[in-house]
Amino acid sequence: MPYTNVNKSSDHFNVVKWTGTSSSPVNVTGFGHNPDMIWNKYANGAGDHQLYDAVRTATKMIIPNSSAGESTNANGVTAFISDGFTAGSDINVNGGISIAHGWKANGAGVSNTDGDITSTVSANTTSGFSIIKFTGNSYTSQSFGHGLNGTPKYWMIKNITDSGDNWQVYLNGTDRAKLDTAEVFEQNYLMTANSTTITTPSTSGGAWGNANGKDFIVYAFEEIPGFSKFGTYKTNNSVNDGPFIYTGHKPKFIIAKNMTAGGYNWVMWNGALNPTNQPQFFHHHPNTNDTWVDNTNNIDMLSNGFRLKDYTTATNGGGDTIFYMSFAEAPLVGSNNVPCTAR
Repeated sequence: MPYTNVNKSSDHFNVVKWTGTSSSPVNVTGFGHNPDMIWNKYANGAGDHQLYDAVRTATKMIIPNSSAGESTNANGVTAFISDGFTAGSDINVNGGISIAHGWKANGAGVSNTDGDITSTVSANTTSGFSIIKFTGNSYTSQSFGHGLNGTPKYWMIKNITDSGDNWQVYLNGTDRAKLDTAEVFEQNYLMTANSTTITTPSTSGGAWGNANGKDFIVYAFEEIPGFSKFGTYKTNNSVNDGPFIYTGHKPKFIIAKNMTAGGYNWVMWNGALNPTNQPQFFHHHPNTNDTWVDNTNNIDMLSNGFRLKDYTTATNGGGDTIFYMSFAEAPLVGSNNVPCTAR
């Protein structure tokens, strides 16, 4: 029985490792699709994460590790092109290694009138990913359409008009965290979602998703078997034999965060920077601008999930609960009945 209809994950998502050149701009390709969202990070040096999408258009930058609002970076991602993007001098570091994560949505987006607020939505219903932009109209609870076929399980939202408002991350509408900090997950100011809309909380604060006259961007993800997985796991404090997390796919990209203990960074791993499992597994922290790290939070990416390989409170210590999100390099078994192989 087929596990998923997404037989080729790179049709919808991929991670590309690229090396900067002495001339700018330069085209970065190899995604296997035309990406509508790029999350780029200079890997072997300090530098902000930079995020661009086709709804806000190229050069419009927001920074995952910062509460700053949207800015124009004429030398960042300057264009979305076939199979990739064009990189300007700000991110084209000569001889430097960068990592670009690319998701396919559906171009610049269309008007969506589901809910109380009309939004602009670019949705890929096959992979369960949508980019949503809307303008807040009050400080009360309001809903807006997301364009997916099912209920999103995970979404990120940012007030892009103002600086100082944190990124808000929601899991299942029951837990909320801030992507740009190391704080714990909370159960207040919650958003909820259904098969057509996401609903903001009722609050007088402007950061939580409906400040009057402010523009917001949302990245929403529906869980697609064999392609994406969002959930939690319990740590076991083992130095050499951490928990195994079944995803139903061979991961290409994983983000994890300790939900219950504060002060521990978000952690992100990818298969482009680590093409094979090894004792030291390079990773970054989405909430900081630091360079890659290779001496903690080691994992094995397997054909059907991943396993933690050391003891560290960020991802496997203290008996805590860890949130994770994972996107596939390949499904465990697709509708073509071809099983993927291990790394």
